[in-house]
Amino acid sequence: MATLTSPGALLTDLYELTMLQVYWREGMGETAAFELFVRRLPAQRGFLLVTGLEEAVRYLLELRFQDEELDWLKSEGRFDPAFVDSLRALRFTGDLDAVPEGTVMFADEPLLRVSAPIAQAQLAESRIINLVHYQTMVASKAARCVLAAGGRELVDFGLRRAHGAEAGLLSARASYLAGFHASATTLAGLRYGIPVSGTMAHSFVQANVSEGTAFRAFCRVFPGQATLLIDTYDIEAATREVLALSAELRAAGQPPVAAVRIDSGDLAVQARRVRAMLDAGGCRHIRIVASGNLDEYAIARLAGQGVPIDVYGVGTRMNTAADAPYLDCAYKLVEYAGQPRRKRSEKKTTWPGRKQVWRAADQTGKIGGDTLGLAHETLPGRPLLQPVLRGGRLCAPLPALEGIRATVRRELASLPPGLCALEPVNPLLPEPSAALRALTEQLDARLAAARH
Repeated sequence: MATLTSPGALLTDLYELTMLQVYWREGMGETAAFELFVRRLPAQRGFLLVTGLEEAVRYLLELRFQDEELDWLKSEGRFDPAFVDSLRALRFTGDLDAVPEGTVMFADEPLLRVSAPIAQAQLAESRIINLVHYQTMVASKAARCVLAAGGRELVDFGLRRAHGAEAGLLSARASYLAGFHASATTLAGLRYGIPVSGTMAHSFVQANVSEGTAFRAFCRVFPGQATLLIDTYDIEAATREVLALSAELRAAGQPPVAAVRIDSGDLAVQARRVRAMLDAGGCRHIRIVASGNLDEYAIARLAGQGVPIDVYGVGTRMNTAADAPYLDCAYKLVEYAGQPRRKRSEKKTTWPGRKQVWRAADQTGKIGGDTLGLAHETLPGRPLLQPVLRGGRLCAPLPALEGIRATVRRELASLPPGLCALEPVNPLLPEPSAALRALTEQLDARLAAARH
């Protein structure tokens, strides 16, 4: 598993550590089960594409405090030195159940469950939300771009405006899993084996004495691979330079120009004009790449109008999920010491107990509906949560990226058309099982009796 360098166990919310000290002082060490879920989907989303599991698994497997972290905790003065010393031995020894990466999920469904001694499971909360939330948010946006593109290629251009280096790398991973073809983020190639793709900047064109000089220099260094940026000055003039260069390359028996890129202006008008010029000049092989604040809405408009764009470069709006920049997700206790637990806060209630999601298909193979039940039940449909860790060890090797991409293709193909729409849709909600409803009522009755 390739991943970023671990930032350490102190990358957490302070309240995780204050609670751990109280658990330690009070001798609370029984097994706790926490489930991560999204309370409700943004109005602009008909589904979630769950990603981030590999990084969450790596976090749990590597979870430990370094000497520097423990020294700081002691010097900070808030914590009992003996408690801090106890953290030196903390390792994750519990279980993890999760839906496979690339699974389509909906609101109020557990994406994963951590079951471990309460200190371990509690400490994991902040970082697991951080990893799974961000990648799921980006992958869900990227999947909509894939659906809108209708088979045309997509490249992640998002690093420079990502919210930090980690976000840039994780968004490259999430978008690739969602169906993008490549990323411009070079480190994503080393870290994850993602194909990398790039063109040139306007500065390269400006640094040369002319566009023609810039284009020829690039083609000499990258024969047959060059994507030439043609909107630095005048697109039609630059396209004529590309045609002249293409004639020279043909005459010399050299590899042709691969593509041209348009990054500004009315992309529909410009792409049609450039395509017509290239075709008339005998350069039908040259592809057109478009970029510049694209998202699924812009892609759908361009594709729907039949604009001759072969590749879309998508950046800021995708890796910041600009129209829905967060998910209302939570990591909540559902069981402690073998007893179900439930939160009853207004508008933030949770279902008690360890749960499973069973998915039914309709006659066409599309998602027909989900049932939310207790993990020990046997209900119709396909159970989605699968064992990942047992006793702090992997149950099986995690899938490679290409395997996850195959899962994503199957999952997106299983979506009913209504849930693929770009406009707000009626969400699919899981149906609670009779046993889950009964457990909830029993727990509520016990809690009510305890208050009297």
